[in-house]
Amino acid sequence: MKGGKSTGAGTKTDAKLTVKKTGAKGKANKDPNKPKRPASAFFVFMEEFRKQFKEEHPDNKSVAAVGKAGGVKWKSMSDADKAPYVAKAEKRKAEYEKNMTAYNKKQAAGGTDEDDASDKSKSEVNEGEDSDDEEDDE
Repeated sequence: MKGGKSTGAGTKTDAKLTVKKTGAKGKANKDPNKPKRPASAFFVFMEEFRKQFKEEHPDNKSVAAVGKAGGVKWKSMSDADKAPYVAKAEKRKAEYEKNMTAYNKKQAAGGTDEDDASDKSKSEVNEGEDSDDEEDDE
């Protein structure tokens, strides 16, 4: 039956179009109070480069073009040219580490939170979930 539609073809494509909802249940909620990771030296450079690029090319709306031009310029820079950006990145990293130690102390003092569950190994987490599933089955 070449060229003809079969009744099974419609069900196969429907199966491909269905969206599986997996992984959402296991994802932990993020703490909005947790400090954000600091930018690397390249991204510190890109903050300044974006402003400069927009001044030179006001009609360019492409984010990809800005990123590509910044990457090319970063690769062509010498270590001496990169030094101020590396210094800024290290300063931000030191401040981040200070904030993280304060955050971790606050979390430890505040008791167990959902973030502490991520410190458990997977076997410990799964053991707790298995006992819940057994109760649901009964």
